[in-house]
Amino acid sequence: MLPTLVALLAAATIAVPLTRRAGLGSVLGYLLAGGIIGPSGLRLVTGVDQIAGVASLGVVMLLFLIGLELRPRRLWVMRHAVFGLGTGQLILSAAALAVLAYATGIPWAGAAVLGTGLAMSSTAIVLPLFAEAELLQSRAGRDGFAVLLFQDMAFIPLVALVPLLAQRVLPDHVPWHDVARAAVAVAVILVGGRFAIPPLIRIVGGARTTEVFTTVALLIVAGSAYIASLAGLSMSLGAFMAGVLLSQSEYRHELEADIAPFEGLLLGFFFISVGMSADLRLAVAHPGLLAVTTLGLLLVKTGICFALAVVSRQRLTDAIRFSLALPQASEFSFVLFGSAVAAGALATDSAAMATLSAAVSMAATPVLFALSERFVIPRLEVEPEPDYDLIDLPSEPVIICGFGRVGQIVARVLRMHGIGFTALERDPGQVDVLRRFGSKVYFGDPTRADLLRAAGAAQAKLLIVALDNMQDVLRVVEVARRSFPGLKIMARARNRRAAYLLMDRAVDFLVRDTFYSSLKMAEESLTALGVAPAEAARSITLFREHDERNLRETHAIYRDEKQLIQNVQQATDELMAVFEADQKE
Repeated sequence: MLPTLVALLAAATIAVPLTRRAGLGSVLGYLLAGGIIGPSGLRLVTGVDQIAGVASLGVVMLLFLIGLELRPRRLWVMRHAVFGLGTGQLILSAAALAVLAYATGIPWAGAAVLGTGLAMSSTAIVLPLFAEAELLQSRAGRDGFAVLLFQDMAFIPLVALVPLLAQRVLPDHVPWHDVARAAVAVAVILVGGRFAIPPLIRIVGGARTTEVFTTVALLIVAGSAYIASLAGLSMSLGAFMAGVLLSQSEYRHELEADIAPFEGLLLGFFFISVGMSADLRLAVAHPGLLAVTTLGLLLVKTGICFALAVVSRQRLTDAIRFSLALPQASEFSFVLFGSAVAAGALATDSAAMATLSAAVSMAATPVLFALSERFVIPRLEVEPEPDYDLIDLPSEPVIICGFGRVGQIVARVLRMHGIGFTALERDPGQVDVLRRFGSKVYFGDPTRADLLRAAGAAQAKLLIVALDNMQDVLRVVEVARRSFPGLKIMARARNRRAAYLLMDRAVDFLVRDTFYSSLKMAEESLTALGVAPAEAARSITLFREHDERNLRETHAIYRDEKQLIQNVQQATDELMAVFEADQKE
């Protein structure tokens, strides 16, 4: 096992950073790594089934973590999307794909299996895609998750129907034994998750033994998955139910922190096993058939998902994301095809080509989604020019650009002295909040010269730039210097480099964000440690004067990293010498 583990880790270490750097996500990297080291590639790893069995726990842990993020009330709110969108996507996609398969000469039983299996989408691909793009909470992410959840619930009945397709006759009785077994398993997970697991977690958490708590967390995931599998249910569904039940536990964040590293590693191994299972020799033998099959799968599912998204009144960008995230086949597709071959409902050669097409579709989806995010979505998300406020009051001596935490404090002190000011804020949400609290602030973009002129920049005495974003600060300074050369400018610098850039633009005053608060904290720390207050204040004054002098002196060389590093060491030595001399005095 050690050479296998080394090969898996090495392939992932090389491939995943390359695909992430290319903007194609980590899933494609894992799939490519599996194809390269697998039986059809370099044959560094051949035990695909053994690896896939262990790696499937990654999907189980993923669903558990998703369950932890969902409150039962929120799940109830999602019921319309789960059973509406989920049902529509599965039935329409399965029917369309089955018709296409039947049209190619595959018997109707096999066509039904292929259509149903390929209609399902991969939870392990879709959710990481949305997560990496920070879209899980978007409309597309929520609806995508609802569809995947319905597919998880529908998978077991679909597997149970496969033997009926092979027999081509309906059963003469309902398998009540299997139904009862599934109901008991669900009841055990629900009751245990509600009444047994929380006290156990509190006991183990109270012991404050990290490794035992991690063991219990893994036991909860594996145990709920095992109970579900004993009843013939999806292991992922069992883990998901356990996660939802524990979503309101006070130990939810600790459970998430303990499970997440295992989930990430095993989920990566799962994708590697999918890549290894692809029969590349079949692809070489029938490249045209593979291309047509995969393209048909992607087009059919993308079109149906887009139509459903439009019907459900998603925005255009959400509809595109929703449809491009779900066109691939699922990890459950492989299980369904295997069951169909064993039952005689699907021919072996048809299953092999379908499995290869499924794997290729899983590799293609991250690429399509990434290309859409890079080239399509930005063009559709161009926001209209906001309707800025009209400033029609007499000009004030001070203009404050940015009315966040810094700008508000400056404004309050100015108000204490009866000094008037005009405040500009570009965030409409912030403007609404401030106005509810009685603050006089205008909604506008201070990087525009016409807005500064309307705010009275031509008559004002001082422009205070207190914006969060450093690039915006620089733009405001440049516009003000060019349009209002007689206006004094005081700017906020987030760090030392920002201070250098502002000095390049000849601002009259600059204040570094954390400099003075850090000095105050250092002074309080000295007095807390027993240093006399006067001595602590003197030390802070020495440091401040030395650092401000050094900032001015290094402005000329801040672009030369070698000289700057050398100056830092010299400045440290000088500061120590000044401090020692002051101590002697």
